[in-house]
Amino acid sequence: MDDISKGGIELFSTCPPLGKSDGRSYLRRVIEVARWSEEAGCRGILIYTDNGQLDPWLVAQVVLDQTERLCPLVAVQPIYMHPHSIAKMVSSLGYLYGRRLYLNMVAGGFKNDLAALNDHAAHDQRYGRLIEYTRIIQALLAGDGPVSLDGSYYKVDKLKLAPPLRAELRPGIFISGSSPAGRAAAEALHATAINYPEPLHESAALPVLGVANGVRIGILSRPDESAAWAAARARFPEDRTGQLTRQLATRVSDSLWHKQLSDLEAGVGREPYWLVPFQQYQTNCPYLVGDYARVGKELAGYIAIGYRTFILDVPANVEELSHIRKAFEHAALEMA
Repeated sequence: MDDISKGGIELFSTCPPLGKSDGRSYLRRVIEVARWSEEAGCRGILIYTDNGQLDPWLVAQVVLDQTERLCPLVAVQPIYMHPHSIAKMVSSLGYLYGRRLYLNMVAGGFKNDLAALNDHAAHDQRYGRLIEYTRIIQALLAGDGPVSLDGSYYKVDKLKLAPPLRAELRPGIFISGSSPAGRAAAEALHATAINYPEPLHESAALPVLGVANGVRIGILSRPDESAAWAAARARFPEDRTGQLTRQLATRVSDSLWHKQLSDLEAGVGREPYWLVPFQQYQTNCPYLVGDYARVGKELAGYIAIGYRTFILDVPANVEELSHIRKAFEHAALEMA
């Protein structure tokens, strides 16, 4: 996807979630998807974190071991680890592999997971905490000297980091930009604000002014419309149990993006925008489905209003990434 990146567009794929596979099978799947993503020209790959996933840093090291250029985009939740430990992970992996990492800073949206860790902070408080947390990481990795902070959530005094991180390897910072608190955090941290977009023609989630912006979205595209929808429905068949699981997840989440998507209809009459996989708990983002020209036009619309980073869903196979590339090539033609 080099032609896409030359236009200032960065693509990230997503590492498979843990699921129910055994360790060896999951390891093979992670390696497979990472290699596909690198071959397709993706800048990096998102690695999830929550109470039910593997440690994302161990998965990130697998990605680094098995690829040559792909950059892990590691989800970071403050409740799991001290900011010094995150900075140490980044600097250590940068020292060993000479490769840049990205950090997806998450405040945590599932209240049951947080409560299990005795974290009862309110939604906006978690973003305030996330700002302090990330500032410590950024200051340590900048290498300008010992770091001190006397904040509301964290206190460090003349904290040092070794080994130092080369300036060109300092991590890119991503953060959810769906809520006012998330948008404020993105601005405060000069981070890339990531949205879960609504249909383009009615989107209320406009880019955050003054920062880089991106979207989390799946793409299923083919040379013609009918083939695209056949592939979409084959990959995401109707699942009543999944619908009930999503309804439960919505009740225990206070994430604004989760509520916004849950409140939308399934996408009837809004093609190529498709929400069924999200509503059936088969994935955590909306999809664009259609032929290359139709999806490319929609992508061009998102790019035109300011989105430059696209975090794709987990690819089903290497061919899927080839189809996605063609959709972005049509987007580039639309923008020309």
